[in-house]
Amino acid sequence: MLLKPGVENQEYWFMFSGIDKILHLSIFAFLGFSYKSAFPKTNLSIYIYIMLIYAFLTEILQDEMHLGRSMENLDILADTIGVLVGYYVFKKIKRLL
Repeated sequence: MLLKPGVENQEYWFMFSGIDKILHLSIFAFLGFSYKSAFPKTNLSIYIYIMLIYAFLTEILQDEMHLGRSMENLDILADTIGVLVGYYVFKKIKRLL
């Protein structure tokens, strides 16, 4: 999904300027949560490194593939926040169980 050719943010009625940042955050929160669920013993620093390397690689590929998407610093920030949200949600759920 992150490498899909880009389209305008007004393609559907519910889309607005900046929705791509919300999507980046949501995708990486889900991805981070899924990663921690699959590998719960991974320490925080390794988790952050792996997830942010993936985020940077997808941003670089978006720019290099020339399919209407580009590398944006705010996307990387949204990815980073999403990774942290995924980790936090995993830890909260784990404490409840």
